[in-house]
Amino acid sequence: MKNITILSCLFFGLIFSGCESEELTETPPNIVLFLVDDMGWQDTAVPFWKEPTPFNNLYHTPNMQRLAEEGVKFTQAYATPVCSPTRVSLMTGMNAARHRVTNWTLKKDAIQPMEKNHPSLLFPKWNVNGMSPVGGDPNAVHATPLAQVLQDVGYFTIHSGKAHLGADGTPGEDPKKLGFDINIAGHAAGAPGSYLGTENFGNHIEGKETWAVPGLEKYFGKDIFLTEAITKEAMIALDSAVSSEKPFFLYMAHYAVHTPIMGDHQYLQKYLEKGVDSTEAKYASMIEGMDKSLGDIMNYLERKKISDNTIILFMSDNGGLSVHTRGGEPNTHNAPLSSGKGSMREGGIREPMLVKWPQVTVPASTSKHHVIIEDFYPTILEMAGVDSLETVQKIDGKSFVSVLKGEVCDELRPLFWHYPNEWGPIGPGIGAASAVRQGDWKLIYYHVDRRMELFNLKDDISEITNRYAENLEKAKELAVVLTNHLIETKAQMPTDIKTGRVVEYPIAFFK
Repeated sequence: MKNITILSCLFFGLIFSGCESEELTETPPNIVLFLVDDMGWQDTAVPFWKEPTPFNNLYHTPNMQRLAEEGVKFTQAYATPVCSPTRVSLMTGMNAARHRVTNWTLKKDAIQPMEKNHPSLLFPKWNVNGMSPVGGDPNAVHATPLAQVLQDVGYFTIHSGKAHLGADGTPGEDPKKLGFDINIAGHAAGAPGSYLGTENFGNHIEGKETWAVPGLEKYFGKDIFLTEAITKEAMIALDSAVSSEKPFFLYMAHYAVHTPIMGDHQYLQKYLEKGVDSTEAKYASMIEGMDKSLGDIMNYLERKKISDNTIILFMSDNGGLSVHTRGGEPNTHNAPLSSGKGSMREGGIREPMLVKWPQVTVPASTSKHHVIIEDFYPTILEMAGVDSLETVQKIDGKSFVSVLKGEVCDELRPLFWHYPNEWGPIGPGIGAASAVRQGDWKLIYYHVDRRMELFNLKDDISEITNRYAENLEKAKELAVVLTNHLIETKAQMPTDIKTGRVVEYPIAFFK
């Protein structure tokens, strides 16, 4: 491998990073991005709060604990409320308001069924076809994909698991058209027809055609869980990468722990024996199987003696599912955070995040730095030594490489969320909304009734007390910041059916 000079203080320092970084020269690192689907902030034995919780004591995730001990834990890392917007932000570096893939994708040129015939709002024609590597695709965002950039600078690129980046029948549905040399089991759908090899992962089952996981025929009829199958295939692909003597980028994107909630029998029984609700026991077994996959990848790197030159990033695509399908009381599965997947509350957007960068990150350290999913794009490129880049899209993300190096970064930049859509279920913070967090303060603006919530997350992580009425000055300050973002990104807003007018920006409600 040739050496690459990382000139972060030039390109990335001006465009991507909020803090300056020193120039350094090193062999390009291998990069593993381990993304879990629907994994909540509390779905782990690793405590991301100030103290362990009952959920931390329930789940068995020794490999997440191992990764946390070897790297840095981010306690205030964010994604979007649902999956496709997060994945497109990850692959483009764009905020969801800008790329307009604001809801989950599936059918070409079609909004989601729950967005039709809404009683109060007419939803905009968002980019229902997801992302596209070519210009001119209708209802899609044209962008330079992360994997394509890495492939172009010499990386062997592997996609394993859930893609969900483009609608069925569009270029974006195929990871190989987005810069991946190898695609394992990725297609347009965001959930598997089945996690069971004995059920062919949903293939050859009437009614499951859309959700059937492709490309794993060798495991059909076998007693194997989907999480394990795609991990095995990922390691086979890694063998090819190692043989090529190229640095590699493995995007290990699990379908787990998305519905359908199905027990992984390798881990299920012990949770049932503890008296855990049967649905929650199945869920816990899926968490443990995901963690086993992480351990398998880490062990592979050590066996091949390449762990010292491999970066591992661990993240989830949205908050843990809680409003339906789970056992127990709805909207409680991410406590102390409020609500869950689909929500602008913390339970819907705050994620478990871990990073190990050998010789760079401090083992067993914790960072309170605010990170959002679009930050991964410039960060990974800076890690790979990409020191200049012209992209089709404007990059909203900021590199957190300087944070990983332990440099003090005290900026209070705002983080933004925008969801002018309908998800379906009803729960705290769920529905069409926009939000901003700056420092300890967070403002949520609901499109249906123009209601606003203002929370101080330092004092009220559970978002119990709405401080809007008592602190109108702070609410106005954040409404200005949020409005400016929506205007700058040309964010789409719904139309109020009763008035026939586009929903106002939040600043409209302040004198």
